Amino acid sequence: MHDYTPSPAEHALSLAEKGLGTDLKITPKERPALLRQVARRLGTDKDTISVPELIQALCQVRRRQWANNLMNSAQRAGDIWVSKSDVLSAAERVNDPLITGETLSELLESVLEERWRDIGDNPKQVLEEVRADLIDSGAFPSAKQLERLSQSIARAFGAVDLGFEDELILSEEKRQQEQEAIRLRAEKRRQQELIHLQKWEETLIGYEEIPSLLHCSRREVLKWIAENRLPIAKRETQPDGLEIFFFDPTEIKKLRPEVSLWRKGLSKKDKSNKIILNETGTGNEAIARVAALDRFAGHFRTARALKRRITLVTGPTNSGKSYTALAALAEAKSGIALAPLRLLAHEFREAMLSRNVPISLTTGEERIIDPTARHLAATVEMCPFHNPVDVAIIDEAQMLTDTDRGAAWTAAIMGVPARHIFILGAADCIPLVKRIAALCNDPVDEIHLERKSPLRTGGTLSLDNLRQGDALIAFSRREVLDYRAQLLERNKRVAVIYGALSPEVRRAEAARFNNGEADILIATDAIGMGLNLSIKRVIFSTLRKYDGRNTRNLTSQEVKQIGGRAGRFGKHEDGLVCVLEGGGSPSFIRHMLEAPPETMKDLRPFVQPDADIVQAVAQEIGSDSLYGVLTRIKRAVLRPDDPNYRLADMEQALEIAASLEGVENLDLITRWTYAMCPVDMRDNGIQRLIDWAANHASGKIVHPPGTGRLPVPTKADNTELERAEKRHKRLVSWRWLAMRFPDYYPALEDAEYNATKLNDWIESVLRTQSRMKESSRRLKRHGAPKSFKSRKVKDQSKDSGPTSKNKKGAEKKKKPSGKSRS
Repeated sequence: MHDYTPSPAEHALSLAEKGLGTDLKITPKERPALLRQVARRLGTDKDTISVPELIQALCQVRRRQWANNLMNSAQRAGDIWVSKSDVLSAAERVNDPLITGETLSELLESVLEERWRDIGDNPKQVLEEVRADLIDSGAFPSAKQLERLSQSIARAFGAVDLGFEDELILSEEKRQQEQEAIRLRAEKRRQQELIHLQKWEETLIGYEEIPSLLHCSRREVLKWIAENRLPIAKRETQPDGLEIFFFDPTEIKKLRPEVSLWRKGLSKKDKSNKIILNETGTGNEAIARVAALDRFAGHFRTARALKRRITLVTGPTNSGKSYTALAALAEAKSGIALAPLRLLAHEFREAMLSRNVPISLTTGEERIIDPTARHLAATVEMCPFHNPVDVAIIDEAQMLTDTDRGAAWTAAIMGVPARHIFILGAADCIPLVKRIAALCNDPVDEIHLERKSPLRTGGTLSLDNLRQGDALIAFSRREVLDYRAQLLERNKRVAVIYGALSPEVRRAEAARFNNGEADILIATDAIGMGLNLSIKRVIFSTLRKYDGRNTRNLTSQEVKQIGGRAGRFGKHEDGLVCVLEGGGSPSFIRHMLEAPPETMKDLRPFVQPDADIVQAVAQEIGSDSLYGVLTRIKRAVLRPDDPNYRLADMEQALEIAASLEGVENLDLITRWTYAMCPVDMRDNGIQRLIDWAANHASGKIVHPPGTGRLPVPTKADNTELERAEKRHKRLVSWRWLAMRFPDYYPALEDAEYNATKLNDWIESVLRTQSRMKESSRRLKRHGAPKSFKSRKVKDQSKDSGPTSKNKKGAEKKKKPSGKSRS
């Protein structure tokens, strides 16, 4: 039997322990990990380690447990603001392997204080930012928790003795009281409006009571209802499908002078041979007359005064629809290009600039104005309706069927003041565009284009089968990041595109994929519109998606729009559309790609009120309640069976309007503007909007959201990535309001700086993680120099981003001046 011979690591550890002369209390569980740390430090050119190296190695072994102890302690204390990155940062600062729990807690507090100073310039701002992050994560701090948080923030600014701690607590208590007062006022006013509406509805009558009011027969009443002569105030559908009509007796009585004419088959007509509706009254008929959504095309007087013609250019993805339209736009003396996304508005602008055509840009949150330009690129919602131009382009017309945004396309097509309008879209949009053109009396020319490269259906693939140039399509952010993690583990370089990313980050990720820095693109259906992508194959991870209401099969238009991204003309000879294992059948894809355009069941375009309509209805019903006005508009301005139009989804605007009822000192149109602000309802967006509106109403400045503390990109996890994406969304909302209320949202430069900083950080996280995997793969394949092996990899990872000490110096862009930067 041979005597046991210790390994070089064991021998070096034993010598170092003796040299230290102190019991490090190394447990049997720790010893194997410690020996691995010692072995890494030995390399091949030495057989001993120094005492400092031993201490460093043991600290490295114990850091995870220290972090766990700190997190457990924070959870027991209710310190819900302490994050995983906070406890890891504190553990990494430990250089004493025998550190006490008290000293460890002090290190965590120092990390938190640095975090608070990074977030903002003053304690109040920091408290607001941290509270917003907590609420976003579903955590609502109690009064006791807010007190502890305020104490920590106050210490960060050296202000404990100056009373800032008490001031923070009192300020937060006051804010909560104001929020509760706003909520109670809103609830009271909502109830008042509903009671007022209910009382009006209680006065309504059935058709059988009309004969006594108009001195006619029941048969005549039924005939006049069928001829739409009698205004229906309310409809109820019975369980058996039978529809019951109700009428406003006040409105019915006003029609008595019409009866003799109706019996002769006549109506009151004006000189234009148009029926005159009632000119007085506050019932639904009068509201509908004022809103005039059933005559929506007439709202756009400048467009109606022009002799317009429409060229409808349809075709699948990658058919070159925009080429002819852009050429005509560039040759015109003046023009407008309307895009569905800010990203695409920028692409229109760049296309014009590349043709040496001066052009301005207007989107919901930014403006780039060239005073010499007679061309404008804009998002569809920002369509200008009053200045005539020669040529207009309206892209992605299939969005007309979208219940949320379709009304913006209706307004743009009906109202854009251009003599020649190019409408671009998939073939599915043809019937609806023709219907709108008919309502406007505009002639339509049609151009249909085919794909420039063939599109074929492929088979079923596994993740291991994916190769460079492939695009994997998932239908949620979580799935995109899950697939990304799996492909990184397979040593693939990955770029990602999903809806929560800003246009700037999406463009950067697309560039990484197009120039070969990334092998595979993983994306949601956000790639369906815009972005020039050099994709060889599109692979659907699944052929079903959740659309916000139900999980359903993809439509033929969705398969064509997304699958059509495969086979970029001039880059690849053809495109291939496949499906991931377990995601569905390739025959379904083939069937969807070969399917004719889907038949639209309802050709009535979506419409929605604008500020003028809201103001007119408010005056008609004598109310300054936006909630009341929108409720009446929803019920009154369009009959469900209106032959020409249907009302767009107004639920989010109604919900914001209901909450705004509790905010005093804001006029109706200001409230309407807030109700139109793009907010994420899942991100506490409405409550944040109400807080901003309350500050506005009080004459206070609304500071832009900050960035929060952004950890070194190599150490950021998906939770921190999602938090940064949410902060960017808040900045989108803030910047949107700043364009409309600059006096109350004045720090636009700071907001733009914060947005740029977040974009750069998010892109750095996505890029850095891929590079780390690439570095690891190369090291496994080729190896590192012997004397630096393993140690160099660790050092490179550690120094791949700015630390808290040198972070400010590492930033490339200069901070703007101002108190609200973060």
